Amino acid sequence: MLNLSQNGCSVWVASSTELALTPTAVALGKFDGVHLGHQRVIQPVLQQARRQETEEEKETEGEGEIERERNSSFPPSSHPPIPSSSAPLVSPNERVYSTVVTFHPHPQEFFTGQPRTLLTPLDEKVEQLRSLGVEQLVLLPFDKELSALTPEEFVEKILVQQLRCQQISIGEDFCFGEKRSGTAKDLQLLAAKYGIPVTIVPLQSYTDVSPQSSDVNIAQTQQARISTSLIRQTLERGDIENANLLLGRPYTLIGVVVQGQQLGRTIGFPTANLQLPKEKFLPRQGVYAVRVFILGEPPNAKPILGVMNIGNRPTVNGTYSSAEVHLFEWSSDLYGKKLVVQLAKFLRPEQKFPSLEALKTQIQLDCIAAKEVFTVNS
Repeated sequence: MLNLSQNGCSVWVASSTELALTPTAVALGKFDGVHLGHQRVIQPVLQQARRQETEEEKETEGEGEIERERNSSFPPSSHPPIPSSSAPLVSPNERVYSTVVTFHPHPQEFFTGQPRTLLTPLDEKVEQLRSLGVEQLVLLPFDKELSALTPEEFVEKILVQQLRCQQISIGEDFCFGEKRSGTAKDLQLLAAKYGIPVTIVPLQSYTDVSPQSSDVNIAQTQQARISTSLIRQTLERGDIENANLLLGRPYTLIGVVVQGQQLGRTIGFPTANLQLPKEKFLPRQGVYAVRVFILGEPPNAKPILGVMNIGNRPTVNGTYSSAEVHLFEWSSDLYGKKLVVQLAKFLRPEQKFPSLEALKTQIQLDCIAAKEVFTVNS
C-alpha cells in the first residue's frame, strides 16, 4: 500500500475493504484505462472532497464552531438521532476520502479463467488516479463469494457497512451483484434507503470528442460510447491519435531497461530494451514515434524523442515479442532505469528485411518520419 498524503501527492491503495480509510465518497467501476468516460464518473467524488476542504477551511476561521453549537437545537458535542436506515454517521471532524472502488482480478479474468491484459496495470492506474486527485483506491477481491452477493447484499455489506459510503458515482451502464443483475437505477434506489446519494453519469460518446484520423469511419463510430474495448480496438489498428484522444492523454508503456541482444549498436542505432509488465496491453506491432521520460528525472524535464519497435524482430529471427526504443541525441547508459514511453504516432507495420543494411536504411527513414511528426506537432 502507498501512504496517503493530505496534499494528494500519493494514493492509499487497499487490497480489501478492511484496510480502507473510511468514510468514503466512492466512484465505482472497473476503470481499466482511466479514460475520459471514467474521469467523468470520478469527478463527482472529487467535487465532494473539494467541498469538504472548503468547509474545513471555513471552520477554522473565527469562532464558527462555537456559534454553531450555541445555535443548534441539539446539546453540544452530540448529534441528532437518525433512522437506522440512514447512511453511517459522519462526525463533523471526520474526513470523507475520495475513493475509487474497483475489482481485482478483472471480473472477466475470474469468469473465464484466462489472463486479461490491461490498458492500465495497477501501478499505472494508481498514477493516473493520483494525477486526478483521488485519495484512495480500494481493490475488491473478485472471488466466488463477492460474485454471489445479491445487489442488496453488495450495497449493505460492502458500501454501507464496510466502506461507510456517503456518496456514490457510477456510469449509467454499471451492473453489479450476482449475474450482473443490479443496474445503475437499482443501485440508486437501494442506496437511497440508507440516505446515500448516487450520481449516474451519462455515457460519453466517441463524437463528444473530434476524431483525429482521416481513416476513422465516422458512420460506424458516431454512436459508439467511449469504452475500454473501443480503445483496445483502436490501439489494435495502430490508430494512436484517436486512442490518445479517447484516453485524454498519450497511451503509455512503462518498463525497466534490461540487457538485450545489442544488435542495434552494430548498425548504428542502439536501443533500450524494455521489460514491460506481462499484463500490459500492447498495441499493433510495428514502429512508433515516441516521447520518452526517465522516471526519477525532474518533473519539468523535456521529453526525449525517439522511435520504438514493438514486435518479434523478424529480420534477426526474433522468437519473442519485445519493445525497443531508439532515442535521438542520447548516449548515456540507461540500464536499470525505468522509462515512460508515450506513443505519438504509428509509422509502419513490422516487416522482415533481406539484410541488416536494408534494416538500417529503413530505421533511418523511420527516424526522419518521426522527427517530422514532432515538428508538425511542436
